[in-house]
Amino acid sequence: MLVYVRLVLLCALVYLALTANVELSNIGVGVIIGISIAVVLRPKPEPLSLSRLPFVLINLARYVVWLSIDIIRNGIRVARIVLDPKLPIRPGIIAVPSSMKTELGVALNAHAITVTPGEQVVEIGEDGTLYVHCLDVDSSLAGMEHAQRLRKEMLSRIFE
Repeated sequence: MLVYVRLVLLCALVYLALTANVELSNIGVGVIIGISIAVVLRPKPEPLSLSRLPFVLINLARYVVWLSIDIIRNGIRVARIVLDPKLPIRPGIIAVPSSMKTELGVALNAHAITVTPGEQVVEIGEDGTLYVHCLDVDSSLAGMEHAQRLRKEMLSRIFE
């Protein structure tokens, strides 16, 4: 039960921070959203390890910075492709093995790929393989292995 309460409170706080509105009606909406997320996710009770918290927060910050830089870099690349008619566009779908152990890891991996401009996860296979539609298959294939290895390393440090 405590794990549900923690998740509901965390979701409500994130919602309130995003909306920047702490009126009573908005707090109620945040709690309802938190309850909905808790019902859908059905979290498993795990002991909270305060000794691991600084390590997790540092790795989470590294991941957010790396993802932000990747989004900006790929946003510039996509803008160049769109604005320069001389650059060829070679769209296609590539299969990216996720190699993550948990569904959360696969989902966060897919999210990181999807928020990156020029790439969109269109399907996740039964074995965790991500099928990614790319604006430029050649450049995506060139950097995908390295990016995938970094994502796996950072996510496993945060969630395992």
